[in-house]
Amino acid sequence: MGDNRIWRGRPGLVWWIVVALVLLSPLASSAPDGLERVAEDLGFGERAVNLLAVPLPDYLWPGVAHSGVATILAGLAGAALALGAGLGLAKLLARRS
Repeated sequence: MGDNRIWRGRPGLVWWIVVALVLLSPLASSAPDGLERVAEDLGFGERAVNLLAVPLPDYLWPGVAHSGVATILAGLAGAALALGAGLGLAKLLARRS
């Protein structure tokens, strides 16, 4: 496992990094990723189906007209969900040991 001493005692630093990355997310490329690009090039991208319900497709937040703000809100929601899942898993694993 990696050395996590740099984060010990600095949870605020982690949150500032997450917030900075989320705020910069609207500047990310809108070009398709590699898999999407191959699907488009080979002509089967339009046949793709979602196997699971997608809560925020294309990072669009319902009721928010500005796409940059919607992307930031979607990023914050995703970061909060990931953090919650990680903390929940850490507590579960800590209880077992």
